[in-house]
Amino acid sequence: MPLAAREALERELGGLSPAASAAGEPRAPDEPSGGVPVLVAKLSLSEGFDGEGLGRLLFEPLADGLKVVRDELPLDFHNSGGVCHGASIVTGYRFFDLNGATTRRRFVSGENHVVSTVLSRERSWLRFNHRVLLQATRDDVPLLEKLRFLAIFASNLDEFFAARIYGVYERERSGGRQEADEYRAVLAEAYESALQATEIHEQLRNALTEVGFLLLEPGELTPLERSYFGAYLAEEASPRADLLDPGALSGLSSRALYLAAGRESLDYLVRLPDSLPRLLPVPGRPGAFVRLGPLVRLRSDLFLPEDLPMYEMRLTRLADLDVQRVDWDDLAQAIEDRPEGPATRLEVERAFPWVADVREALDLPEEAAFRLSPPLDHRYLNTLIDEVPPRPNSTPLRYKPVAPRVAPDFVADPFGLLDERDVAFYHPLDDYGSVEAFVDRAAEDPEVDQIRISLYRLGARNPIAEALMRAAESGKDVAVLLEGRARFDELQNLHWSLLFRASGIRILPLPVGYKVHAKALYVRRAGRGYVHLCTGNYNPMNGRLYTDISLFSSNQELASDAIEFFEALEDGEPPQLKRMRYGVDARDAKMEKIRAVATPGGHVILKMNHLTDPAVFEALGEAADAGARVDVIARSTLTLHDDRFAMRSIVGRFLEHARVAAFRSGGEWEVWAGSADWMPRNFEERIELIFPVLDGDIAKRIVDLLLGQMADDVNAFDMLPDGTHEPRWGGATNAQLAPL
Repeated sequence: MPLAAREALERELGGLSPAASAAGEPRAPDEPSGGVPVLVAKLSLSEGFDGEGLGRLLFEPLADGLKVVRDELPLDFHNSGGVCHGASIVTGYRFFDLNGATTRRRFVSGENHVVSTVLSRERSWLRFNHRVLLQATRDDVPLLEKLRFLAIFASNLDEFFAARIYGVYERERSGGRQEADEYRAVLAEAYESALQATEIHEQLRNALTEVGFLLLEPGELTPLERSYFGAYLAEEASPRADLLDPGALSGLSSRALYLAAGRESLDYLVRLPDSLPRLLPVPGRPGAFVRLGPLVRLRSDLFLPEDLPMYEMRLTRLADLDVQRVDWDDLAQAIEDRPEGPATRLEVERAFPWVADVREALDLPEEAAFRLSPPLDHRYLNTLIDEVPPRPNSTPLRYKPVAPRVAPDFVADPFGLLDERDVAFYHPLDDYGSVEAFVDRAAEDPEVDQIRISLYRLGARNPIAEALMRAAESGKDVAVLLEGRARFDELQNLHWSLLFRASGIRILPLPVGYKVHAKALYVRRAGRGYVHLCTGNYNPMNGRLYTDISLFSSNQELASDAIEFFEALEDGEPPQLKRMRYGVDARDAKMEKIRAVATPGGHVILKMNHLTDPAVFEALGEAADAGARVDVIARSTLTLHDDRFAMRSIVGRFLEHARVAAFRSGGEWEVWAGSADWMPRNFEERIELIFPVLDGDIAKRIVDLLLGQMADDVNAFDMLPDGTHEPRWGGATNAQLAPL
């Protein structure tokens, strides 16, 4: 940094650390945490700038500008350790508190003072999961649906500690104090949500009692009932439980339920296998249930050599499969040989006496040990929801069923209809059976001779996969891009790969070092190409729960791109696409679209699950500065707040899953959709596919859907400057129930 600029910063902000002075960079002075935040200049502002040039960019003179910015910094910085790695967001300045441990950053851009907040991806995701948890507190959500949201929250948090925490975990292991502070801040925020979930669980348990459904503790059972469950434990549970040596703590399984026992030290561990139901109905008392864990504690003599108090314990480990190239013949072995990942979280009930011993054995910091009220495993809630019978003449306990719209003309003759026009559906309000019917018709139609499809998550039973196998068995040329490394679905996809190959389906080779996340289907009928392009997985279960857009078309440019996509990947070559975009090209195309509408009267609307790409934030800020309106709808992860544009999240009955971008600059809307969230990883480490919506009527309907989500006041949360989200509830505009 030029001397004039360094001296100005030093004069206003209190000095440079010795290391910073040697490097010629402004750093935090060696003072205790909590002092005046420090300004760090980005050298990319202008080539060879000095103090005077810097002043012209921001304020005149420089010292006054620095004072203005400093005085406006809030005193309530969140000491959360949040360094947003790789977040070179906008041309301007970045502010840290003295120990560099804050997720709140300030940016000054151009002539406007713009307040922005940067969150790490992990903390932003935790706040999304907290929005899920809040659904369990809403007065307008039926009771059993509240329980379902609580179960989803718990399952999400399990997944977070099994996969999503990996990035901050790795940074903490290899980094310095800032990274360690961020790791502990993530753990603290996760723990706070988990504590809130236990409180909500107790409230919902009481609410169930009020409507005649009982979650009993063993002490509330009659002597006859205790005798019945004692026999069950002796005959069914005890023979299947595992009594383990507590010296083998480092080998404990992830997400299994354990009961620990001992006198002064931890002497015994009992593992309750997943095959044992976690919730048991009480015979003779309809609507009454008891959890397995407390029952086992009631009869510890059936599981231990001696009668001792028992305490619930649960462990979570990282579960990523580190396989760069999928050879289906070797994948089963790779899954079987996958080592247990490191422990990331320990859950124990509050009275658990041996937390320090278990933490030490698992190499976990104190903050990763969550003391909670039982139950530690909320998966039993799904069983409870399924077991509670409907009550026709009382307050509804579940959402009123939504009958999806069917498309009889499309189902009856999809190819004939597509020869006339494009067809779009918005699932789940439009029946996902239309997609199943299209694949089924392609499998049966004698004029269809070729099918290509990319598959990511198939589920346990899948009519689309079954139709593909029938097509191959009838002699059609069927090939699939099946991703073997879809997280937590590796075994399921391996199972399908065996069935596919047995039926004659070719499994196309996957590119080394990339996951294939694209969603596309190509069908050739009588020499003409037809495509289905979508934002979701070819999974009918998801199609009934996730909001996604399906586009069917016989446009030959789209069809040509689709077959080129499959054939190029099979040949190990980059696809040469005319209309669609993939990978880094997809990001470049979207950036071009944003820049093209960066004019007064321009408008860009982005909808996706995750938005974390720094380059996109910068382009959006530039568009807003140029006078364009910018609206962002990000369901889960949104790592920057910028008051130059509207930023919101929709969390409701259905899981928002569509990825759509709409652009307008004085004329018609241009709409793109596809498989990709806007994250550097997705563009650089995955094969993603985005496609234009060429039919003007369909494009307008999609834009109406997006504008409806911006107007939603039933399920919306607006992002606030501090990175939190404020609910916009209590209104009448529910965008989730507005069909495309």
